[in-house]
Amino acid sequence: MSGVRVLVGTKKGGFVLTSDGRRDRWEVSGPHFAGWEIYHMKGSPVNPDRIYASQSSGWFGQVMQRSNDGGNTWEPVGNKFAYEGETGTHQWYDGTPHPWEFKRVWHIEPSLTDADTVLAGVEDAALFKSTDGGMNWTELSGLRKHGTGPKWQPGAGGMCLHTVIQDPADAQRIYIAISAAGAFRTDDGGQTWKPINKGLRSQYIPDPNAEVGHCVHHIAMHKSRPGTLFMQKHWDVMRSDDAGDNWTEVSGNLPTDFGFAIDVHAHEPETIYVAPIKSDSEHFPLDGALRVYRSKSGGHEWEPLTKGLPQKDCYVNVLRDAMAVDSLDKCGVYFGTTGGQVYASADAGESWAPIVRDLPAVLSVEVQTLS
Repeated sequence: MSGVRVLVGTKKGGFVLTSDGRRDRWEVSGPHFAGWEIYHMKGSPVNPDRIYASQSSGWFGQVMQRSNDGGNTWEPVGNKFAYEGETGTHQWYDGTPHPWEFKRVWHIEPSLTDADTVLAGVEDAALFKSTDGGMNWTELSGLRKHGTGPKWQPGAGGMCLHTVIQDPADAQRIYIAISAAGAFRTDDGGQTWKPINKGLRSQYIPDPNAEVGHCVHHIAMHKSRPGTLFMQKHWDVMRSDDAGDNWTEVSGNLPTDFGFAIDVHAHEPETIYVAPIKSDSEHFPLDGALRVYRSKSGGHEWEPLTKGLPQKDCYVNVLRDAMAVDSLDKCGVYFGTTGGQVYASADAGESWAPIVRDLPAVLSVEVQTLS
């Protein structure tokens, strides 16, 4: 029977949760890197035992970690970044329009075809690539050289490049999102980039329809339809059917369209999940009731999924990288909260149960389906 491995990054360490295909009993390993912020952990689709982790501390800086045995053991790698020709563990970028600080790695995205190739989105917003298993990193500097750079602003969590999506049908196409700049696409492997924010509207910026400056929280894509994207923006759930060139709002009957996480069902590309939060000033569920909302029609029509979730006195948040799906049948859906719970549904969201409680605040959740 197939198995599942859930990788959980928290404020105080990383955790590896494993189960068989029934997904009803779980083993918990961790904390790995106890006391450190683990912003993201993700495994290679090519070699599931190859896992990368972003280890961060306000005191000791940023460390990349790699496991070659499914998270049992780890080794620090790749703390040599190349910025515009310089190499080494530099504190600053050397580019214009001003020296951008290197604070942390927010998101790690292993290659779909090569276990040694991996992308990393960082704060301040930039994208790096390694082709030797994370040992050495080179900036894809075309992004920061884009002429709109001076108009990028940090969101409440910093100026982070938090979403990286590879097109499985086109190895040269990559989507990224930055808070608060917006979404961008490259069609040439990262040499040049195009803002893809047409149709986004953000009322609190000088030009609500500007080319950049929008606070995109997360983007999701189904591998069978790489031209269709779903976005959770600061406000609004959005959809694009032309690779991001144009966006339309699909918030529909959601009780609130503010949130961070969004994901797509593994086998149904029109089924999407979000975790609405009350507002941008009150980062907790509406009425204290924790609900995931699901649309089976690609947006507009939404239904609350509540079975097994606390429906009163619940004031947690679900962060942007803290939701994931597995590829089993029925599709499993997972999300973590800032209260330290990780919830799992083995039936595509119909019912939920906590895998684990009382972890540190959850920053990210990824899942691997193991054969």
